[in-house]
Amino acid sequence: MNTPKGLFITFEGGDGCGKTTQLNLVEKYLSEKGQNIIKTREPGSIGLGQKLREVLLHYDGDVASTAEAFLFLADRAQHIEKLVLPAIAEGKIVLCDRHTDSTIAYQGYGRGENIEQIKMLNNLATQGLKPDLTLIFDVSEEIAQTRVGAEKDRMESAGNEFHKRVRNGYLEIAKQEPSRVKVIDANLSIEEVFQQVKKYIDEII
Repeated sequence: MNTPKGLFITFEGGDGCGKTTQLNLVEKYLSEKGQNIIKTREPGSIGLGQKLREVLLHYDGDVASTAEAFLFLADRAQHIEKLVLPAIAEGKIVLCDRHTDSTIAYQGYGRGENIEQIKMLNNLATQGLKPDLTLIFDVSEEIAQTRVGAEKDRMESAGNEFHKRVRNGYLEIAKQEPSRVKVIDANLSIEEVFQQVKKYIDEII
């Protein structure tokens, strides 16, 4: 039986946290229950977003931190209007790999951009839409680095101090919005992590 109204569930965390693996497991789990699922990501879901993703992750020149934030926001505005809002209106469950909290954690806490301004711009880009549930996958820096491997994109290569600030930023977000944001211990095995995830998914479905 399909859920009567659409849902927006976001998967967040630092590089190497395992969120994409868990999103794929949730997609399979809910599809087997007969739910209508759309799996997407930020940046780079469709069309324009794919071009912006290429710039954000692989551009080899210097990028001003403010410009970086606006590129993420441009991708988000396109994504929400063209994919997420129509899917929710059709009663689908949207599973999204990264969303507004990534910009707060990476560009706000990580790069030092003004967090209140980012929140205001996020609200503009999303037309006020908030996720129904956000799962933050928290993992130690040591484990994250082994999972990322030697091939790193521009964000993954930002250095240990940057990634520590990002991790702390995510934990601060969770403290500020405990009803929406749930922290998952992602240091465990894939199956152990999924058991934590499934608990929160079952509660909202």
